[in-house]
Amino acid sequence: MLKLPVLSLLALAAHSEILYNGIRVEGPWPPHRVLSRAVQPVPYLVKPPEVILIDVGRQLFVDDFLIQSTNLTRRFHKPEMHAQNPVLPRDPSKEQAFATPFSDGIFYDPALRLFRAWYRCDSNTCYATSPDGITWTKPELDVLPGTNIVLPGPRDSASVWLDLNEKDPSLRHKMMVFTRVREENAIQFLASADGIHWSEPLGVARTYRLPNYDRTTMFFNPFRNRWVYSVRTSNVGPTAAPELAEGIGRVRYYKETSDFREGWKAREELAQWQSADERDLPDPVNQVPPQLYDLDATPYESLLLGLFAIWRGPENKDVKDRAKRNEIVLGYSRDGFHWDRPDRTPFIAVSERRGDFNWGNVQPVGGGCLLVGDKLYFYFGARRGNPESTPGKSADTDGNTGLAILRRDGFASMDTQGSGELLTRPVRFSGRHLFVNADAALGSIQAEIVDRKGRVIRPFHRANSIPVKADGTRLELNWKDGRDLSAVTGKDVAIRFLVTNASLYSFWVSSGKHGASNGYVAAGGPEFTGTQDSQ
Repeated sequence: MLKLPVLSLLALAAHSEILYNGIRVEGPWPPHRVLSRAVQPVPYLVKPPEVILIDVGRQLFVDDFLIQSTNLTRRFHKPEMHAQNPVLPRDPSKEQAFATPFSDGIFYDPALRLFRAWYRCDSNTCYATSPDGITWTKPELDVLPGTNIVLPGPRDSASVWLDLNEKDPSLRHKMMVFTRVREENAIQFLASADGIHWSEPLGVARTYRLPNYDRTTMFFNPFRNRWVYSVRTSNVGPTAAPELAEGIGRVRYYKETSDFREGWKAREELAQWQSADERDLPDPVNQVPPQLYDLDATPYESLLLGLFAIWRGPENKDVKDRAKRNEIVLGYSRDGFHWDRPDRTPFIAVSERRGDFNWGNVQPVGGGCLLVGDKLYFYFGARRGNPESTPGKSADTDGNTGLAILRRDGFASMDTQGSGELLTRPVRFSGRHLFVNADAALGSIQAEIVDRKGRVIRPFHRANSIPVKADGTRLELNWKDGRDLSAVTGKDVAIRFLVTNASLYSFWVSSGKHGASNGYVAAGGPEFTGTQDSQ
């Protein structure tokens, strides 16, 4: 009798599920795929739901999922570097080589009213706090007295998650760390009540059957209530994964679980997930095919935001005075497994100026981003290197933590100079108040509501729509008679936005006049007491 791998046996079970946004997931889960350099299709973009449910979160225009027709132009945006970078610098008196997240985690803790950072300090895990996300303090703690170390090494990458929904106080902080146990690479799971004093390992996933494991990470997908292991492997080296295509290099495998401590025992338990593909940009200097070095993700509003660390070379043996070139490229997922990456230019890039703190090896941070007022804070690890070092020696060093800032929802906008329209696909909602994130300071935005056949539902006609003429991340659209959307709540309708000399970033229908979206807020922020925008 043929003995199938564990994953194949699990995949035989039929899976059918309707997600929070109306996407229907059917067939094996996780889906079966064979990684290659070909661009992978995204099923829900090929065949969107007949009706999209929009009760969870702001609806972003990063793809065509929500759009039935438009003559607006999509434009992608980049964050601005903070003037005080690196905001969390290495202290040479305490940190020999690194003060930089290698994923790790930066979150806002509403209980303490503090920004909190866990980061790699040399081969240990250290801790810092900030009242504003800009000025950081490295407190002296009692774990190793006189230091801010919370977990002595050795370690490589790690993931820390502040779990505000955890009912057991001892598990409020969760960590997965790559370390060594009895001279063998291992993934350990730990927990903590305060984020400072960590438990003994709760489980170990040995890595001897999974090569190039050192950048494996973890995140939580609240849309499906699953912890996800983003597992790094490769077809490079003596223990390479034989099922991978030749030359594909570093890739990610996937496993999900309801218990973050579950772990895994062998590659056969994992599903092939993501790799760099033919649309990823090669580096003009190194001239090597890009590879996927890391994939972290976070729940933001109505989707998962993916931070892809794209490696553009060189290989470790070829490193000279500059650290390897990793840059962060964004991806977006509405089902938790498939990713659309419409813009392959770096969201956070390395600097081309020798001596800058981010001259090499830019890496994403666990938690993804934080919401601070009308801005998104993206922290990232980066390495200055040592331009004066001997070639091949000490180049991947002097790690610091930087900050890049983006407008809230500001990943992509639908723009027009002159007049244009955007008609959504059929949507359904339970709220009553229509909001947009838009820059209409030099123009205007209006809206009308239409039925499944495109007929305007009165009184929600454009003639009654009061133009919005402002730049803001939370602008309510109203009609002249003062009615809200109660008349179409729970019905299948579409929204036609009428845009003149403006940029439209997102829309949502809120239950209250304040405009809470009920969406997820990534790693949190000072305005939020939980994981969702419910204020």
